[in-house]
Amino acid sequence: QVQLVESGGGLVQAGGSLRLSCAASGRTFSSYAMGWFRQAPGKEREFVAAISWSGGNTYYADSVKGRFTISRDNAKNTGNLQMNSLKPEDTALYYCAAALMGFPRFSYEYDYWGQGTQVTVSS
Repeated sequence: QVQLVESGGGLVQAGGSLRLSCAASGRTFSSYAMGWFRQAPGKEREFVAAISWSGGNTYYADSVKGRFTISRDNAKNTGNLQMNSLKPEDTALYYCAAALMGFPRFSYEYDYWGQGTQVTVSS
C-alpha cells in the first residue's frame, strides 16, 4: 500500500501563489499515477490535476488550466502542485491521491488518499 501526506497549504491573498507537496511512502511511488483533488464545504470532491507515472503526461481541470502546474520527483517520492494566480474560488481542502493503473481523472479510480491540506484564498 501507499501512504500519502500533503503539506504546504495556508492563507494567501488573491493573485498569490502556493506550492503543495505530497510525500509518499510504502510501495514505489513511481509505479503510480498521481492526482490532486479539492473539496469545499458543501460541495463534492473536484478533480484538479493528474500526472502519469513517468511524469510525461498531465491533465488539468479547465478551472485551473494555465494557473496550476502538477509535477513529481520519483527519486524523492514526492509530488507537487504549484498554484499561481490564486482566486477565492480556489479555497478548499486539497487532497493528493495515487492510482496503480491508468491515468485516472475520477475520484473512484484512485486507490490511496492523503489527509488533505487547507488552502484559503482571500479577496
